[in-house]
Amino acid sequence: MSEQEKIEYISEVLRSHKISPSLQRIQVYKFLMENHIHPNVDTIYKELVVKIPTLSKTTVYNTLKLFQSKGIVSAITIDENEVRYDINTHLHGHFKCIKCGKIFDFDIHEIKIDSNLEKENKILDQQLYIKGICKECLAKEENTDE
Repeated sequence: MSEQEKIEYISEVLRSHKISPSLQRIQVYKFLMENHIHPNVDTIYKELVVKIPTLSKTTVYNTLKLFQSKGIVSAITIDENEVRYDINTHLHGHFKCIKCGKIFDFDIHEIKIDSNLEKENKILDQQLYIKGICKECLAKEENTDE
């Protein structure tokens, strides 16, 4: 997909969710599309301010909140003090490595919820987080043990 096609695609996604496609919004969405790293506001801001010098951290934050409210981005809180953003809004889980901090997605085939919970309440979101040590960090540990 060419750069122009990406911008047209993103603009259409935004318009289809009743979001006006400004330069900043397009670039934030594009960053999320191209970087599946579950970034936080600071990461997105630092990357985009180079391309858009007038960009503010507040604009990035407000854009992500808007995207979240329209259902095109999810906010994930794996650690109490850090919110990350994910463009993948389909049901899936997140694994966070406690050594390197990487977060990656994994498929969830089925979550069974107590039927009374669903009948008596309105579930708005489901999230599954697993913390551990990723295979790359495990391999590094094994190499240092030898």
